[in-house]
Amino acid sequence: MNAWVVRGLGMALIHVFVRVILGVSITQWPLQGSALRWLALLIVVFVALIWAGIDGIRDRRRNPDPEDGADLTMLWLKAALLGGVVAGVGSWLANLVPNLNVTQNSFFFEITSGAAFTVLLIFVPAMLAVFLGRFFVGRDSRKTVKDRGERRPAAHGAGVAAGAAAGGTAAAAVADDDGYGQNYPGQAYEQTPDTGYAGSDADTAVFEPVHNYREDTSDLDQSQGGDTTWQDPVDLGKRTTDDPRRGE
Repeated sequence: MNAWVVRGLGMALIHVFVRVILGVSITQWPLQGSALRWLALLIVVFVALIWAGIDGIRDRRRNPDPEDGADLTMLWLKAALLGGVVAGVGSWLANLVPNLNVTQNSFFFEITSGAAFTVLLIFVPAMLAVFLGRFFVGRDSRKTVKDRGERRPAAHGAGVAAGAAAGGTAAAAVADDDGYGQNYPGQAYEQTPDTGYAGSDADTAVFEPVHNYREDTSDLDQSQGGDTTWQDPVDLGKRTTDDPRRGE
């Protein structure tokens, strides 16, 4: 069954029920007729407000974009037209029951003027409720999106600050003047027997030179045979067979 048919029949049933209760109440308390009529009118309007408001809230939650929303105007217009005609027919039929003073109007009046008034009682409150339901849901959605947008820059800024602090701590570990150690801020890196690393305030270690050249190299020039005469360098590629330095 279509949604507008359900709403139209539902509102018509409520309207007929309220009119029947109103007729019985006026019969019992004839002096309170005016107040009872206003009360019956408010009940019908209240039901239309609640039902249409729920439709507006659901539609906006399903379709946050207003352009994608359902056409609730036509839905409730058709429901109001159906409800007005059915309520007029139902009220006239209920008046045929003995001891029920539902209406004093004719059948034609109930399906024309009476139905038109019922249509207004359903359609106008329904449109107001749809507007309010969509408005409040849309406002809450925009507020939620705004809060999320404000939290994201704050979280991003905290992450950047933490990264900068970590980067600054890493960059603070710099080599000392002689390059033999590193200075770590806030730490005393002392020399240990196992590692042999010196702290930032320790004196620079002096290493022995790799090559210790001696000025007196006469002992190196003496060969095993004791010949200390100078000989010209010999090209190994052109060495003669009787060369004593061939190493054979």
